[in-house]
Amino acid sequence: MIDTHCHLTFPDYAGRVDEVLARAREAGVTGCVTISTTTRDCLDALALAERYDNVWCTAGVHPLYADQGPHEWENLRRVARHPRCVGWGELGLDNHYDRPPRPVQDAVLEEQLAFIESCRPEIDLPVEVHCREAFADLIPVLKRTTLDPARFVFHCFTGTPDDARLVLDFGAWISFTGVVTYKNAPLVREAARLVPLDRLMVETDAPFLSPEPFRGVRPNEPRFARVIAECLAGVHALPWDEFHAILNENTRRFFPRMGGHPE
Repeated sequence: MIDTHCHLTFPDYAGRVDEVLARAREAGVTGCVTISTTTRDCLDALALAERYDNVWCTAGVHPLYADQGPHEWENLRRVARHPRCVGWGELGLDNHYDRPPRPVQDAVLEEQLAFIESCRPEIDLPVEVHCREAFADLIPVLKRTTLDPARFVFHCFTGTPDDARLVLDFGAWISFTGVVTYKNAPLVREAARLVPLDRLMVETDAPFLSPEPFRGVRPNEPRFARVIAECLAGVHALPWDEFHAILNENTRRFFPRMGGHPE
């Protein structure tokens, strides 16, 4: 399987990417998507994707980095044109923290979405969405674009079942991290049960959010995607082999540039 969302460019993995990927492979996690957070970080993400044949990348500005301008949008275009880039983002809104201020997040989100629209039809990629305590704010913004709702995935879902219904009614996908394994997150598991199997993905969001029984271990690693997937198989009351096959097919459909991966 593939870890569909991690951050291998973060300092936690400096000089250690080889061993991190080797441990992932031993756990059956045969590749990962390293996610961009700024218009400079995206270049580092692409460099990793070019170096390793089982790493892909995205191109985007995370809302919590919205104040780290100026944003060099052409860097995103440069990365997104590359075949090793499989998506835009992560982009979105975050109401959990008071910095950057929401007006800054709003402005960067609008500019980024307009930029992505301007790149079509030459570049037509799915979008990794960051949405923390902001579903009612963010979904109307996404609806105003010309982008297909089915090309969005709301990553690291930590909301309620009602939040999940908003995302699903919009038409997007939902991806789960180690949070779904936490004993104090029953609402996240309840939300996971609502997600149709053909719109479900798994990620680590490493270096954050190590799953049980490794909660508190930092950094999290792509190898733990298997642990999260096994938890979700239990949530959906499906045998591992069946659920595993569904996850892999979903990954291939959502990220067409991956080709036949995961094998």
